[in-house]
Amino acid sequence: MNLPLSLEFFPPKTTEGVAKLAAVRAQLYALSPEYCSVTFGAGGSTQDGTLDAVRAILAEGVAGVPHLSCIGQTRASIAERLRVYRDAGVRRIVALRGDLPSGYGMGGEFRYASDLVAFIRAETGTHFTLAVAAYPEMHPQARSPQDDMNAFVAKVQAGADVAITQYFFNADAYFRFVDELRQRGIDVPVVPGIMPITNATQMLRFSDNCGAEVPRWVRTRLQGFGDDTASIKDFGADVVAGLCQRLRDGGAPGFHFYTLNQAMATLQVCRRMGWAGSAADERR
Repeated sequence: MNLPLSLEFFPPKTTEGVAKLAAVRAQLYALSPEYCSVTFGAGGSTQDGTLDAVRAILAEGVAGVPHLSCIGQTRASIAERLRVYRDAGVRRIVALRGDLPSGYGMGGEFRYASDLVAFIRAETGTHFTLAVAAYPEMHPQARSPQDDMNAFVAKVQAGADVAITQYFFNADAYFRFVDELRQRGIDVPVVPGIMPITNATQMLRFSDNCGAEVPRWVRTRLQGFGDDTASIKDFGADVVAGLCQRLRDGGAPGFHFYTLNQAMATLQVCRRMGWAGSAADERR
């Protein structure tokens, strides 16, 4: 039996990008996603694009889920955004602290994601299912694993329903994180975030910046492929499918795929797992 899948996109900035993303979604709908989420740029810089993409997803008969970050925002601006989402038919939100654009300086009336979760609950009750971020390998800005765990628990206590993790390649880190939560009496579902591997250089650089550990054997194999894109993608699909298999066997409640607005890599992983897709789908 397949576990629930969800897909994440970022809002396109051009008319061509909008059309391309619509085609990508059409391919990925073969996976029957539970919902599709759309990111929210630093300081809300893409909020109109986020709303447009969510509305397009809803019009396609799939649950559209906006990300909502609170850094740099006021209570009034968040309340207005919640009203717009509610009127659009949104029933889920990914609630995040977020980052400010470079040079923006500090500002806004929220400091932590837990503040945002509490505000949404106070404003809208239980209308929205609220997802928050989790970091099995610790948030890169956290002072210690204990502080990071305390911050996550605060989000749950404020009213979060479910967590989606930062992507990782170390299943043990995920299982340890969940075990520690259960020991503290926190029983919300923790959905693994899955990053398909399409571009080795980009993925390794991003992983180094965000604190996601790439096992040495994976890193060296990827670097050894050089510019052999086909081999990188094939090897990457094997690695990520193996990770998903171990997570599924260990009791993960579902998977959230960071698609990077591409279809093929996610379809390759899911096909290896026997979920959906075909060789023809992957070549589109």
